[in-house]
Amino acid sequence: MNGSLYRTLSVKDLLNVGDLSTADIESLFATAASVKREPLLHSRALLGMSVILIFEKPSLRTRVSFEVGVNRLGGQGIYFDASGEKIGERETVKDYAKNLERWVHAIVARTYSHQALVGLAQNTRVPVVCALSNDHHPCQALADLFTLREHFGTLKGVRLAYVGDGNNVCHSLMQCATKLGVDVTVIGPEKYWPDEDIAAACKQFARKSGGSLTLTADRAKVKDHDAVYTDAWVSMHQTGEGAARVAALSHYQVNAELMDRTSEHAVFMHCLPAHRGEEVTDEVIDSPESLVYQQAENRMHAQNAVLLHLVASRRETLMKPFPTRAGGDAKAGAVVVRQRKARSKR
Repeated sequence: MNGSLYRTLSVKDLLNVGDLSTADIESLFATAASVKREPLLHSRALLGMSVILIFEKPSLRTRVSFEVGVNRLGGQGIYFDASGEKIGERETVKDYAKNLERWVHAIVARTYSHQALVGLAQNTRVPVVCALSNDHHPCQALADLFTLREHFGTLKGVRLAYVGDGNNVCHSLMQCATKLGVDVTVIGPEKYWPDEDIAAACKQFARKSGGSLTLTADRAKVKDHDAVYTDAWVSMHQTGEGAARVAALSHYQVNAELMDRTSEHAVFMHCLPAHRGEEVTDEVIDSPESLVYQQAENRMHAQNAVLLHLVASRRETLMKPFPTRAGGDAKAGAVVVRQRKARSKR
């Protein structure tokens, strides 16, 4: 398929949603809807192209949705297990990136360190996509806001409450939602509020888009919200803090009592995996108001849109071979060889 059919985004890489323009996000949503509605229309977009999937952390949704997604676009997805040897440990991030760009047309990485992703992006000509880091989860947020718009028909006037730990998912969700004019309320103990710098940037996004961002410890502030979102209280890099986190956040469980405080048409969202009985009850996650499996499906469509706009749109450039480094003037090379032979005879 002709890569020119997909608008080139304002960024080379997707490291966090905050780097995207509102126009970028709207383009991604339009393409995600098309991919979901007419998959065969895009089935040759990545033909002849390879995408490496580097995973330092375990995954169900991210791995399967990217592997299946790349395949559905006609490309080759290569899974690389980096759980035993993180990016930058055996060789520098620069060398890692410079090698990969000679073989693949895009890098998708699920890492602990966000800085490792930044290093990859700075040292390669191919697009780098953050499939999760300790700080950000942009693909999840894009899928979630796409799901909300799909459900409500619009994001105008939508109020989203995020309840619990202000983690990487919360960061990306705030960024995407405030860029799109959504009113966001983060509810949780102050100790576990999102990063101050990210929150400050999101308030700037909201001022431009007409949305808002509120941080509060008051559960009652969930009142009249259209969507309630939560995530695990203990992330993969925080297992040593598990007991303390569960104790501090137990008051913020999403249960039927909390959902009753919201608007009558409110939906429930979770990025999964869920710890049933901790951050959410079975009654809520299994209710008709739950969108969790629609979110999971939309991960693939949103991610495919990202690949189409970052990779397929630059097909001509990314498919060009790197210039071969010539050995220099042939006569000069012959003189060097003769000099070496003469020295060896002395």
